[in-house]
Amino acid sequence: MLCLIAALTGCRHAPPEYVSRYTPPPSSSPVPPGPAAVAIIGGSYTAGTEFGGKGRNGWPALIAAQLGQQGVGIIPTVEAEDGSGYVTRGNDQGGVFADQIPTVVRPDDRLVIVFGSRSETDVPAEELQPAVRKTLDAVRAAAPKAKIVVIGPVWTDPNPPDDVLQTRDVVKAEAGLTRATFVDPIADGWFVDRPDLIGSDGIHPTDAGHAYVADKIAPLIAQQLQSP
Repeated sequence: MLCLIAALTGCRHAPPEYVSRYTPPPSSSPVPPGPAAVAIIGGSYTAGTEFGGKGRNGWPALIAAQLGQQGVGIIPTVEAEDGSGYVTRGNDQGGVFADQIPTVVRPDDRLVIVFGSRSETDVPAEELQPAVRKTLDAVRAAAPKAKIVVIGPVWTDPNPPDDVLQTRDVVKAEAGLTRATFVDPIADGWFVDRPDLIGSDGIHPTDAGHAYVADKIAPLIAQQLQSP
């Protein structure tokens, strides 16, 4: 009996420690993307003038700061020239919007904004239409993955003349045909009954006017970047 007990005791070994083979699944929470590259093309309402909107007081810089505080990081790259448009050449370098594209638009841009132009009011529709199409097609080719937002001309009273409305309608139509999002400052009444935001020339926004524009455009940029 003692021999049997000894034999049974000798056969008992401590079990090996348990080693987990379980691998947890990857987290379902996406990694937050870095700041979005945003290209901005425009005329005097973007470049700023002697009346306001230069440098950090311009709406592109104000939007970057505003969205950053909301957790929506953007890196804006701006190319704008006073007086320029789709057809009309600027007062400084003599360029049009299409000339700005190689300088400012990059393949990894997530959003491209084209803003203008009030300077096109004397341009016939048959000349303006192909210039707008050429510009937007060039933007699409330079940044094929980017969303495009086209902002039409701004008028500061509730009764814009027919040539301004014609310019707006041509730009709006071409934006739709190129699958861009169109923003209509005339229909939305930007600056109407707000002379306090416009300089003494009655046309260009002051620093306060650029802050006003930033408040108009910032939610749109956030929406475009956050939507699929």
